[in-house]
Amino acid sequence: MRIALLCATQRGYRFLKRLSALRPQDDIVVFSFREDPWEPPFIDDIRTFADSRGYLFIETKRTNSPLLADFWSNVELDLMLVVSWRYLIPPEIYQKPSSGTFVFHDSLLPEYRGFSPTVWAIINGSDHTGVTLFEIAVDVDSGDIIDQQRVEILEDDTIAEVMEKVTQVYLEILEHNLDRLLSCTAPRTPQDHSSATYTCKRYPEDNQIDWKDNSERIYNLIRAVSQPYTGAFTSLGQQRLYIWSAKRMTNLQYIGSIPGRVVKVIPQVGSVILTGDHPLLLTQVQLENEDIRCAADVLNSINLTLGFMNE
Repeated sequence: MRIALLCATQRGYRFLKRLSALRPQDDIVVFSFREDPWEPPFIDDIRTFADSRGYLFIETKRTNSPLLADFWSNVELDLMLVVSWRYLIPPEIYQKPSSGTFVFHDSLLPEYRGFSPTVWAIINGSDHTGVTLFEIAVDVDSGDIIDQQRVEILEDDTIAEVMEKVTQVYLEILEHNLDRLLSCTAPRTPQDHSSATYTCKRYPEDNQIDWKDNSERIYNLIRAVSQPYTGAFTSLGQQRLYIWSAKRMTNLQYIGSIPGRVVKVIPQVGSVILTGDHPLLLTQVQLENEDIRCAADVLNSINLTLGFMNE
């Protein structure tokens, strides 16, 4: 059997390793692309593993690049799997494999079609995300569902914790369905397109905190884009300040409030900041180009206001 895997991120790397273990006798063609500057590295790990197994490795963002015309003209594929891929795969490519092309996606489709579904789910305060294995189609994330599984999001889960749970489910669904995909015996369930919801692509600059927002929304943003992502940020005077962790403080209520103002410093614990409603306790912060520190060591005065130019 010959399988093409289009993959990216550390999840794609782990997926490749599991696929290789499940089908050690198969020939796997691995496609990936170089990470963006703000992303954790992954392509070198994927390439090194592919090379170690004697797999053909192709670096590209465009599967229909003219440089690959000879490859597609001569290759015969049984199956194509797509993991953490973020670029369009045209029909003339995904129709190549005899058993089809199938995508793994971080949601219970048809909800959260599109980009960064798990990040958006945490930002929106959802109590779950999921994993869906579906057959690729022309419209984004719209194909028939092969398998899916709900993944719980606890109210204080960070993105790293949720992504680990999601990745484990990816590997479970792969193991459960791989033979059925290769033998064309996997069941298919059409999506209810009338129930579809969509998410747009996110960039690091989208992670700026608006302290006038409510505390729950800010807290969710902080945990949704914490490590390994680039982090929620604000300004402290002339400097950018990243907020890596925080805690809710719904037991405090201010009726005289300036959003972003430091109102309490708790040594070795953190600093209390006002928002559009309840205060937040910031615990771990980082000034740009400095180390991560306890917030109380950085936000050490009630004369400070985040998001404003402090004298």
